[in-house]
Amino acid sequence: MPTMLPIVKPAAVSLADVLPDSIAALSGRRGRLGLPRVRSAVVVVVDGLGALALGARAGHARRLVVNQARTIDSVVPSTTAAALTTILTGVWPGTHGLVGYTALDRANDRVVKQLSGWDARMVPETWQRSTTVFERTEPASASIVAVGPRSFAGSGLTRAILRGAPYRGEDDLAARFRVAAERSAIERTLTYVYVPELDKTGHADGVESPRWTAVLEAIDSALGTLEGSVARGTGIAVTADHGMLDIPHDAHILLSAHTDVMHGIRHVAGEPRFLHLGLEPGEDPEAVAASWTDRFGDSSWVATREVAVAAGWFGGEVASEVLDRIGDVLVAPRKRVAFYDDRFGEDLGRRMVGQHGSLTPEERSVPLIRLAAWKA
Repeated sequence: MPTMLPIVKPAAVSLADVLPDSIAALSGRRGRLGLPRVRSAVVVVVDGLGALALGARAGHARRLVVNQARTIDSVVPSTTAAALTTILTGVWPGTHGLVGYTALDRANDRVVKQLSGWDARMVPETWQRSTTVFERTEPASASIVAVGPRSFAGSGLTRAILRGAPYRGEDDLAARFRVAAERSAIERTLTYVYVPELDKTGHADGVESPRWTAVLEAIDSALGTLEGSVARGTGIAVTADHGMLDIPHDAHILLSAHTDVMHGIRHVAGEPRFLHLGLEPGEDPEAVAASWTDRFGDSSWVATREVAVAAGWFGGEVASEVLDRIGDVLVAPRKRVAFYDDRFGEDLGRRMVGQHGSLTPEERSVPLIRLAAWKA
């Protein structure tokens, strides 16, 4: 039977506070996280590190678990494009505009990828609508550098969400942390370090796999080296953009087997754990939502865009420009299923084991870990 739609209420502390509060601490200002003053700061984002998965591996990442100050909520949808942008802008998807892995570009009658699909019709500097935290930071307040894999340097997503910070490309995790340790010797520096390795492993092998645990152990160890290497008076904050859960291959819902409920749907966007359904002109969203609820309401939350926005899924405010990027009907699994639009050929995404995007605690709950001068 369908269940009540989850309401996303503004939290006292959210993912949007991590970076602004870390920069504020360089000037002795305490934000919502209560971080004390430090002379330099490092913010590490471990892509895909969910709080529940971390807790289940407590014996393999003792440093992370022992120093976890609290859990905080990721955004909706709980996916990299939306959540990383929230970390780096301090606002929710309804404001910054990156509302999923793929989104509707109604002006050009298409679906666009927001991690890699940038082009002349989707310019990073304007499609991502908000100023970044880095752009809003006065140079006298903090010297900022972002560090991540070399392949991301100059990418569309980097241009969209890391504006205002020089980018340092380092493929090796230890090398990224060495950059952060070296910069910590300089007062009023903040180094943002992105760690995508855990997310990549989770997608390929699953969060319950031995390989995922091994990568987690390596990150925990590398963070120990970083903590021992930074200059005295440096605060280190570690968080994640989203969590993840494993979806069995036999739990894939193939839309080719449900062509009747696909009537009137022009575009399918989003991701397997959070569908955006764009309707043909004149179609009734409530009628489509009702048919999807009848078919999939035992496993998923189904809502019209109007209802989802009112429930706070995309933040307290949603700009009119962003509304057009959101599906007319949204489908978010609450059980371990994933939707694949295989009507036009094999969907290579079916190879993924670990997945995310929906509103479950496994996907939305992320840790906030405080190290070095920020140890609680």
